[in-house]
Amino acid sequence: QVQLQESGPGLVKPSQTLSLTCTVSGGSITTYSYYWSWIRQSPGKGLEWMGTIYYNGNTYYSPSLKSRTSLSRDTSKDQITLQLSSVTPEDTAVYYCGTGTRIFLFDYWGQGTQVTVSS
Repeated sequence: QVQLQESGPGLVKPSQTLSLTCTVSGGSITTYSYYWSWIRQSPGKGLEWMGTIYYNGNTYYSPSLKSRTSLSRDTSKDQITLQLSSVTPEDTAVYYCGTGTRIFLFDYWGQGTQVTVSS
């Protein structure tokens, strides 16, 4: 069974770049037709899709975050990295990685990692 584990700093200062890593076990990020996504949930708000990297390396971004978001991958380590630049306190959220064979449907989720943006 595929397992996903998010990791990264729990506290980031405003204006800095947030970098999070999703490490995949029990599967490969190059498995045909799988989408690998980052999703977040801010306090009191619903889930927000941020972006996706397809098994072939193609990337897709939320229009509202596209100017600040970058996804990359390390296929040798089965890791997906999210970078979010120029963070503000509004970027405080629990960040999840998820995967599935449909871009907005996730069969597997990580446990999530809390990120707080504060000086």
